[in-house]
Amino acid sequence: MRYLALGDSYTIGERVAEAQRWPVQLAQRLMAAGIPAIDLTMVAQTGWTTAELQDAVNSADIKDEFDLVSLLIGVNNQYRGLDQDEYRAEFTELLAQAVAYAGDRPERVLVLSIPDWGVTPFAGDRDRSKISAEIDAFNSINLEQAQQMSVCYVDVTPGSRLAESDASLLAEDGLHPSGKMYAEWVNLILPAAALMLAEA
Repeated sequence: MRYLALGDSYTIGERVAEAQRWPVQLAQRLMAAGIPAIDLTMVAQTGWTTAELQDAVNSADIKDEFDLVSLLIGVNNQYRGLDQDEYRAEFTELLAQAVAYAGDRPERVLVLSIPDWGVTPFAGDRDRSKISAEIDAFNSINLEQAQQMSVCYVDVTPGSRLAESDASLLAEDGLHPSGKMYAEWVNLILPAAALMLAEA
């Protein structure tokens, strides 16, 4: 089984060990559930916006077809104060590419919502409510596009907000998720992903 994970710091697992990245945890959990060996490819880097991920995807010149494709992108658009309409256009293009990489099978594509970094210690000197409201606005866009393209949408944002009162859900930098939080994401993703690959 071939799995392509597209994203930013949340996908590459900034400040956690490779084994704790959520795509890696997902692959391990799927194999433990009886799915054949999974070949994971990641196109992700800390700090990327939708435009930068698009550039990286284009540069990678991916020719393969994948059994599963995930997309999580947008926090850096929000962090940099970029335009939401621009995000909509770029996210829509990325999602269309994700579906194409899945062999034009939208039922093999996962979109994850953007976590809320506004609850983290890193955001302590910022307007937390403004950050949360903007994250919600960006997520309303990626949810709408996911629904329009009939792909699976996994909302990890509510769980990310538990980090406000549970430091164990954050990495040592007080900003990015810990392996524990990523494991919670995988708990949400696993049923849908297992069903997708069981029908491969």
